[in-house]
Amino acid sequence: MERRAAVLGSPIAHSLSPYLHRAAYRALGLSGWRYDAIECDERGLAGLMATMGPEWAGLSLTMPLKRAVLPLLDTVADLAVQVGGVNTVVFREGGRHGENTDVYGIVRALAESGVAAPPSATILGGGATAGSSLAALRELGLREATLVVRDRSRAAETSQVAERLGMALTVRRFDDLGAALDTGLAISTLPSGAADAYAEALAAVPAVFDVVYAPWPTRLARAVRDKGGTVIGGFAMLLHQAVRQVELYTGRVPVPVEPVRAAGEAELLRRSARTD
Repeated sequence: MERRAAVLGSPIAHSLSPYLHRAAYRALGLSGWRYDAIECDERGLAGLMATMGPEWAGLSLTMPLKRAVLPLLDTVADLAVQVGGVNTVVFREGGRHGENTDVYGIVRALAESGVAAPPSATILGGGATAGSSLAALRELGLREATLVVRDRSRAAETSQVAERLGMALTVRRFDDLGAALDTGLAISTLPSGAADAYAEALAAVPAVFDVVYAPWPTRLARAVRDKGGTVIGGFAMLLHQAVRQVELYTGRVPVPVEPVRAAGEAELLRRSARTD
């Protein structure tokens, strides 16, 4: 029987996940596995999942589905409950199990860039990735962090995540960004282009993780590099969370990282050449 997996979200046509997962299957010699990108919004999620039969091994979820999927699951890993978001669904024993591999991806991305023990951290943005970033910081040993948002009402969900994680969270607004930059690490969870206005200010931080992976480098990444700081891009996070997903879907551990990295980088290069 063919085994299937897919990434769901809206919009989804730009997703790099099919290139990463298919490369992992090739590296593992799994010729009977298929991975697709499927356009799906919150309204269509329950109906789509209801059609999935025993051939389905797992789903990767992106915006806006990471929270919407929670009521549709039979079990959810403790970490995903704490973060309040599931980016991975594993079909097993007739049930749907939710996991969060974003946290793993962030931890691995930071570690391979030499930022495994930041003394302090500031997170920009209050969406689902901010919650995963908090959990990653806790795994790296931090028990407090600063969150910067446009207005304090946008910090509500991330504040709840901090409470579940047992972390102290200081909330500031972007018009008070300067007070949040005396830190060892800044994590921008803002969408592409949204951090441009703060690039020069953030360049004073020793290490900056920008979750955007295309187009790359971002203005923020260039500003940090020009000042001699360490820059971590979103591709590393995407790579490592995808590798962990493949391990969960297939039961094969470990999945070789480098062939998957090479496939993702090749596709990003192809896209960059097409738009130049």
